[in-house]
Amino acid sequence: MPLDERRAQLLELGMALFAERPYEEVAVDDIANAAGVSKGLLYHYFGGKRDFYLACVRQTADTLLAAVDPRGEPPGPQRIVKALRAYFDFVGERPRAYLALLSGGMGVDESVVGVVNTTRDAIVGQILDAIGLEEPRPVFRLAARTWVGAVETSCQDWIAHRDVDRETLVDLLVTCLVVSLHKATQLDPESGVIIPDAILSAVLPRAARGQSS
Repeated sequence: MPLDERRAQLLELGMALFAERPYEEVAVDDIANAAGVSKGLLYHYFGGKRDFYLACVRQTADTLLAAVDPRGEPPGPQRIVKALRAYFDFVGERPRAYLALLSGGMGVDESVVGVVNTTRDAIVGQILDAIGLEEPRPVFRLAARTWVGAVETSCQDWIAHRDVDRETLVDLLVTCLVVSLHKATQLDPESGVIIPDAILSAVLPRAARGQSS
């Protein structure tokens, strides 16, 4: 098997193992036996368990970001809707790897925390770009970052229960984002960001927009 394919196979298998058991309970022998390779080969590719785990987390994060990348989609709400659907597709196909990615950021290793936070920051950047915000603005960054946390929590609940369909989740979360960004435009009017009335009318009652009936 070519080097890149073998490495990718090992990372996919490794993330599955780390998703099933805590990091401390997965031994290098377990990884080698599951992959049908020698420990020496694992050390050759990755240097050790910690580096192997970090590589697994990075691959999962990179795969997620590639899935939600707008790929030239013009700025606008449809970009966010498509990205969110792709996000849930990823979670639906790789629930254990997704949960392992999130739990990997809970103090296991500073480098792992960095990968998780970099992934979140990249998604925040996609959101701000989608609404046409060309420069960082704290209120909008905070609104987007808070929303990413809500998406992660929703995914964890969805994985655990599977009693809400994907489109309902997308509708709920897009509504939450629009409300949050609308409030951000009020708190930072100098941003120049405008949420189209057609979008606001779909998710906000007239009173919430400060308009008379």
